[in-house]
Amino acid sequence: MGLLSIGSDFFGLDIGTTAVRVVQMRGGRNKVLVNYGSVEIDPRISRSDAHADQQKLTQAIKQVIGQSGISTPNVAVGLPSQKVFSTVVDVDRLSPAELEKTIRFQADSLIPTPLSESKIDWALLGDSPKEASKVELLLSSVSNGFVEQRLDLLESIGLNVIAFEPDSLAITRALLAPETASATLILDMGDAATDLVIVLGGAPRLIRSIPVGIEGVVKSAVQGLSIDEKQAQQFVFKFGMSKDKLEGQIYNAINGTVEVLLGEIEKSIKFFNTRYPEQKLERVLVTGGASTLPEFPLTLANRFGISVEIGNSWRNTSFAASKQNELLAASSRFAVAAGLAERQE
Repeated sequence: MGLLSIGSDFFGLDIGTTAVRVVQMRGGRNKVLVNYGSVEIDPRISRSDAHADQQKLTQAIKQVIGQSGISTPNVAVGLPSQKVFSTVVDVDRLSPAELEKTIRFQADSLIPTPLSESKIDWALLGDSPKEASKVELLLSSVSNGFVEQRLDLLESIGLNVIAFEPDSLAITRALLAPETASATLILDMGDAATDLVIVLGGAPRLIRSIPVGIEGVVKSAVQGLSIDEKQAQQFVFKFGMSKDKLEGQIYNAINGTVEVLLGEIEKSIKFFNTRYPEQKLERVLVTGGASTLPEFPLTLANRFGISVEIGNSWRNTSFAASKQNELLAASSRFAVAAGLAERQE
């Protein structure tokens, strides 16, 4: 779907479990939407390393680029949160050169894969809330193997990867205003997992991938109601967490799975409150399945006594007024791709 005929230097590419999505913008701080689009894929393809499936994935990527009218080969690519390890650590105040050495030394004991087989990145967040002599760092790592495989796949169709970025950082950029200082919890429910990011002062302070997603919720409905997957999906997204629809049958079938997710969210909030006792979590922003599952936002609000809002993937973007309804309808699925496209290159 082309929105404007003006080119841009790069586009954002989100290779999800069930769809490939692209967004292209132009402009400096005030981004204007140029092109966007998505193509659905079979989840078995996105999870497979088999050559035939990788070929199908490249076909889907080429298809969505062609259909959406993107002309640049330059691309910023999302890294799925299940593939990225992120943690916030306290380190001594040091010069940049010494800091680099210390991080490399400490990273080996902090990240789950050997340092020699990993790409690591970090960002200085500021003073540690725990010790005055230390500073706080966000440290992320991803295995070389995954990045190289993705790079080979994209270069094989003529794309030039200018950046890889964790989905969680892209989502944060898309859903929050750049000047947001207050503590916000962002919840993005995908097919296989739910990404949770707590942002403070514009920077992530806690990033988690909780292995409960839409698939798990639908599977609960299949098992609890003895119905097929397609019907379960329809029921889940029609009635969701509503206790009074269909005599609460859907709610009863999926509540156990949703409770697991709520329990993990609760642990994350407690961790944040313990580490940052001076800060109050102001609100929750939901996107993905977390925004489209009926009454799930209300369930969150009641459980944690906090304001819950539906995230808008296009909140930092300009577009034609005639496109507003179409874009808002697609908003819950485009946070990663939009956030990647909003990078300041």
